[in-house]
Amino acid sequence: MNKRKSILIGLFSLSIILIMGCGTAKNGLSFSELNGEWNIIELQGDVVVPADNQPYPFVGFDTSTGRLYGNSGCNRMMSSVTPGGQVGEINIGNVAGTRMACNNMELEQKVLKAMQEVKRYKKLSGNNIALCDANNVSVMILAPKEGGASLASLNGEWFITTVNDEAVSFDMRKQPFISFDVSKEHVHGYSGCNTFNGGYKIDEKISNSLTFPALASTMMACMDMELEGKILKALDAVTTYKQTVEGLALFNAEGNRVMTLLKKK
Repeated sequence: MNKRKSILIGLFSLSIILIMGCGTAKNGLSFSELNGEWNIIELQGDVVVPADNQPYPFVGFDTSTGRLYGNSGCNRMMSSVTPGGQVGEINIGNVAGTRMACNNMELEQKVLKAMQEVKRYKKLSGNNIALCDANNVSVMILAPKEGGASLASLNGEWFITTVNDEAVSFDMRKQPFISFDVSKEHVHGYSGCNTFNGGYKIDEKISNSLTFPALASTMMACMDMELEGKILKALDAVTTYKQTVEGLALFNAEGNRVMTLLKKK
């Protein structure tokens, strides 16, 4: 018996236990604890194996805004999510998605079908979560997505505290900042003289991917434009992000930190 078959048999055995569902024990998980991003590691008792050159499916819950987002194995998906009438119940709206064609759409179809069946959730051993149908049968197993801050956690306004590891002098009245509106995939901010705005993009195949491909700025002239030039150049170079003890760090393609952000309280 090869290694892959052994893994599948082990997961199948685990699924037999889990198929007893979400109604067999006290849930122990509040709706707010779903917040964040989760890899979809099992569907209908089968281990998830993405097709070559296609992203790993995941789902993100922004419980503060009632937003669901993620990737279903090829396309990005989005919907609404709210708590049900009882603990452990969950309501997911109609799931919409982008319409890119991939070589293999089978996994995506399974993810979308399972997502529409979800009615309950339950915490499993470790940090995993089972999503179950109306009959309390597990249809999906989630595991915490590693890699630092979730996309939903970017939402809100952030002070720019360093650029290329140089500290930005703090002045509450005119501190450079960037604000993320995750629901609209939009950013705006102040770069030291002018304001800027535009969209951002993520690459589902790259963990914590983040780019700002087309930021537009006002054209006012100020006496000192040096800081603004550094900020806009740094934003143009960003490819990834990561939560650190100093705040949210933005990195370029070479892995160098080009900016640090501090969440505005």
